[in-house]
Amino acid sequence: MQAALVIFKKELSGFFKSPLFYFLSFMMTILLSILFSISLDKFAQTSANAMMQFGMQPQMLNIHYSVFLPHLSIINLILIFLIPALTMKLISEEKKVRTFDLLLTSPINSVSIVIGKYFAALVTILGLIAVSFVYPMVSRRVFEFGWAPTLVAALGIFLVAAVYTAMNLFASSLTDNGLIAFVLSIVFNLSIWFIGALNESFDDAAIKGFLEHISLNNHLAGLIEGTIRTDGLVFFLSLIFLFCFLTERVIESSRWRA
Repeated sequence: MQAALVIFKKELSGFFKSPLFYFLSFMMTILLSILFSISLDKFAQTSANAMMQFGMQPQMLNIHYSVFLPHLSIINLILIFLIPALTMKLISEEKKVRTFDLLLTSPINSVSIVIGKYFAALVTILGLIAVSFVYPMVSRRVFEFGWAPTLVAALGIFLVAAVYTAMNLFASSLTDNGLIAFVLSIVFNLSIWFIGALNESFDDAAIKGFLEHISLNNHLAGLIEGTIRTDGLVFFLSLIFLFCFLTERVIESSRWRA
């Protein structure tokens, strides 16, 4: 695993030295600051007027549902496009500048290459998610709330981000063009949300059950509600393993062709 650690350090250093990383972080922070402020102000007004309004749904007075879940949804939407921008050159750029050939001929196996690059990207994304978590922490100074549901929901977003990272690393391994890898990654990220919606198009119970089982939204829903389910964790980890394995196969096939 020494080789994987070397690649991990190299790629992680590359992320934090990249102007693109800081530009995307800045834009993400600005967007989240504006939207979270609007959402928090709306919640404060709703809470202040709660005594004068009858028939109001209890969830509207719950900061977890009214503020934090929309905040996490926005983070997820941002990550659909941000992760491809960060990962599109992980392998495709090395293919383009021919350093990938040197990597293939070195005494480093393809598993170490995938592990090093994947975890470097994942730690970078985790840092961005951690920054976005500052907003709920700041709001604790104004509102009292329990941390458990928000932490579990944040875990769900992190697992989704981990799936995006695995899929986008795979997309980067398929081409030597960063732009193609970026577009392909976005297609992967969006497609995985629409698979579960296809169950409405089938009448067969077996097909509907299968599509519901592989629906990302279905497994994320429990975490968003603050509940950790074993089948959901297995589903996310299985997707991560699948796309990391496919990436390893692509790299290994390139080694044999070389």
